[in-house]
Amino acid sequence: MRQTISSVERRDNIVFSLGFALFWAPGIFLWVGDLRSADEYADRLISHGETHFRRHNLAVGRGYKGALAILRGDASGGVESLRGCLEQLHAVRYEMLNTEFKLFLVQGLMAIRQFDEALTRIDETISLVEENGDLLYMPEALRVKGNVLLSLPLRRSDDAEMCFNQSLGWGRRQGARSWELRTAVDLAALWAARGQRDRAQAVLQPIFETFVEGLDTPDLKAAQHLLAML
Repeated sequence: MRQTISSVERRDNIVFSLGFALFWAPGIFLWVGDLRSADEYADRLISHGETHFRRHNLAVGRGYKGALAILRGDASGGVESLRGCLEQLHAVRYEMLNTEFKLFLVQGLMAIRQFDEALTRIDETISLVEENGDLLYMPEALRVKGNVLLSLPLRRSDDAEMCFNQSLGWGRRQGARSWELRTAVDLAALWAARGQRDRAQAVLQPIFETFVEGLDTPDLKAAQHLLAML
């Protein structure tokens, strides 16, 4: 991603191309767990938006900053930033990344123990994914819902298990191995906590073994750690 942006910067008339590259860069770095680079490029996206009066770039950059805040433990600040981001994107009718940011917002709400709102938000997000055909995010949305159900004061572990299984099904149909892995880690952890260690290993091991690179990413490290415990 860094090479792509450097290549764009060497061209003539780079405003649009650079803005497009910066738009996606923070999310890619977030995905692989490189928070420092995600932060750097979110700042660059915000600066680009301010310089060239691109309101959607400003909002997206601030949304990524909110996601980073949640991942770094500042859930309250992250929730506030993401609320503002979503309002701004709605105001300019630019909703390409709405689902991604809504999922981060739900995770932030869980972290600050706003469980009722988290459950309402994830149900709304899943409904919108179905209505808009934005089904790429369905595996992750169902995984997040499963974790919301587990975080409730009265844990709904059976419902969470159903969400995780649905998420795995969607991931397999889409060939989305990264989504599958995330969900398999959560499902395996749930089964392991119930004492179903063999079942937990059986769901996680085959998915983990399909990955031959990127083994230093947070998701693969989490899978590896859980398998070692099993």
